[in-house]
Amino acid sequence: MTHKLNIIVGSTRPGRVGPIFANWFVEYARQHGKFDPVLVDIAEFNLPLFDEPKHPRLGQYENAHTKRWSQTISEGDAYVFVTPEYNSIIPAPLLNAITYLSTEWNYKPAGFLSYGGVSGGLRAVESAKPLLAALKVVPIPEGVPVPGYPQFLADGEFGPNELITNGATTMLDELDRWAGALKALRSQVKAAAAA
Repeated sequence: MTHKLNIIVGSTRPGRVGPIFANWFVEYARQHGKFDPVLVDIAEFNLPLFDEPKHPRLGQYENAHTKRWSQTISEGDAYVFVTPEYNSIIPAPLLNAITYLSTEWNYKPAGFLSYGGVSGGLRAVESAKPLLAALKVVPIPEGVPVPGYPQFLADGEFGPNELITNGATTMLDELDRWAGALKALRSQVKAAAAA
């Protein structure tokens, strides 16, 4: 059984390179064989600063952009956030996109493909984990940091080294384990709520 993996591009700024990494990861996840990978670019959702009048946990959305975003995130069994590091944290549009929703994220695992300077975006990853945990997402420790990312880019393509591809395989293996376990938990929670 394959799990649906939403690979979420976290930067929306002009000139961003996130889609290059995300496109590579979509293909890598497809070859891995345990996921149905879906590219999710938050820039395509045009989410303004959170503008719903009711709390997300109620799921009573009034705006078309929120309903579309909710549907996309609900369909995922696991997530990989492709994110740069801006001032040691995740980009504001990604933070905003995550906080738009609540129950859609619950009981699902998440990993990160991060990129940046010497830290490879790891400070941004660590800044996101408490937020995800508050939404009942399991942020796994395995990840794919890309330090000094320009050295891996040529002609609009990402050319990872063996360390990066090994990290991607390890992260996908672990996401698969968690996705299976948490899918069962989601079923139990849903059944208990309906009882």
